[in-house]
Amino acid sequence: MRSTLSFKAYIAISFVYLLLIILGREDISWFLKPFLIPFLFLAVYSCGDFPSKKFLLTALIFSWIGDVVLLFTDKGEIYFIIGLVSFLLSHIAYIILFSKQLRINSNRNKAVFWAGTTAIIVYLMVMLAVLLPRLGPLKIPVIVYAIVLSTMLLFAFKGYLKWNSPANIYILLGAVIFVSSDSILAFNKFYETLKFSSLLIMSTYITAQYLIVVGILKLNKKK
Repeated sequence: MRSTLSFKAYIAISFVYLLLIILGREDISWFLKPFLIPFLFLAVYSCGDFPSKKFLLTALIFSWIGDVVLLFTDKGEIYFIIGLVSFLLSHIAYIILFSKQLRINSNRNKAVFWAGTTAIIVYLMVMLAVLLPRLGPLKIPVIVYAIVLSTMLLFAFKGYLKWNSPANIYILLGAVIFVSSDSILAFNKFYETLKFSSLLIMSTYITAQYLIVVGILKLNKKK
């Protein structure tokens, strides 16, 4: 019951937050951003225990830290770097989380697996090729982040081929949207300013976190 209320609160505050961005009131939405992830954290914390629960909570904690720190990027580049490290740790936690989920299907289609893996590698190469000339002193941190982010997506894809449905779809879709969100953020910061960048980045980020959390909880739901 408490978990359901937390999810409803997350959806409600997300709606208000995005509406404020659409209305051009980012001065108000700025104060709401730190309250988004805590509702997902509470939803996970209040649900039943499962073996990988601590890794999901850890991923959400580092995501929240990243959210808060990135609010101050206009104060200096160091805040962006700290935020980058926070989300890097969050993605590492997600990688561990995905690796520890129970595999239901023992057989996997090798053609589909390698097609998906190739697509992820191509995404990584294209993004780095586009961004590298513009990264300056942030080349190494961004390369490391891009590799970890792609690895997170790869583990979600591997899980998709072996986990129960519909949880596997939730998690893979969440991972894909998370990668999209980070890609938009990177393109907007380092390559070219995009129209409605805040709305695009945050709407995809909010959706991605929700889908991954719901997917993991469905995957670990006790029968």
